Amino acid sequence: MKETDKWLVVVNPRAGVGKCEKDWPIIKGLLTKAGFPFMSVQTERQFHAIEITRDLIINQGFTKIIAVGGDGTLNEVVNGIFQQTRFATTDITLGMVTVGTGNDWGRMYSFPLDYEKAVQILKNELTFLQDVGKVKYRYHTGDDYRYFINMAGMGYDALVAKKTNLMKAKGKGGAFAYLFNLVVGLFQYKSIHLHIVVDGEVVVDGPVFSMSIGICQYNGGGMKQLPNAIPDDGLYDMTIIKKTSKYRVIRNIKNLYDGSFLKMPEVETFTGKEISITSTPRHAIFLETDGESLGCSPLDFEIVPRGVKLIVRKSAFEMFTKNGNIPS
Repeated sequence: MKETDKWLVVVNPRAGVGKCEKDWPIIKGLLTKAGFPFMSVQTERQFHAIEITRDLIINQGFTKIIAVGGDGTLNEVVNGIFQQTRFATTDITLGMVTVGTGNDWGRMYSFPLDYEKAVQILKNELTFLQDVGKVKYRYHTGDDYRYFINMAGMGYDALVAKKTNLMKAKGKGGAFAYLFNLVVGLFQYKSIHLHIVVDGEVVVDGPVFSMSIGICQYNGGGMKQLPNAIPDDGLYDMTIIKKTSKYRVIRNIKNLYDGSFLKMPEVETFTGKEISITSTPRHAIFLETDGESLGCSPLDFEIVPRGVKLIVRKSAFEMFTKNGNIPS
């Protein structure tokens, strides 16, 4: 059997605060039982999934990939797909078994946490094309860029993500950790003056507390930060929370989970293809994408319409193809 007939399975054993390492033998057995010919590789460090994916596509010609882990694992695999030039990104099929702590990308498509059901979805191989985000940011003294498949958070959101990631590194994590840091971080963060341009038009020039830009709807373990996002419309959705009080944030935390926080007068929403964000050099705003902490402003976002081919469950397949997405 040629390598191109096999699936590449990228496994992050640290996902789900170590749950993936414990459950991988079960998932491996289910993939084997379902008849998947595959080669599995386990990540050993941050960003390793990018290298694995990129190098094995280039050197061995894999065009079918399964990410086993959380949102961060999926993000790295997507970046590996975009860093290679052997195949068009949409010629590569990407599936996932969710074993993370947040699982926000999977939540968008009602992905099951039951491994047997997840493997059956992979077996059905129903695919659709989803938009992909690309952001350029400042890292130390130079610029870097990152692709993302779910959502980018800035300001307070990025602080909460960073604090949560530090807890994960110590073996603690999950949606509760995000909620805990959401409250604790209030006493460590101040709004930052931002200049935000969407498709050439200035939409904000003033203090901003937090903001989210993305393709899908959920972030932070089930918070509906972008409740109107459509993942294949070729547009970013953006939610901006302007300067507000600690009391207002705490009082409205529950409204983050159903999207009703959009009714707050401090909140504004926008859509667009290109977004730029600048701040004063002394007060940079920090960035996270798909839960992974990166660099800081200035930030430039552009969208890659329908840039990645994803395996989804039948209900999502039917919904998106009904809305005009052409199945592969």
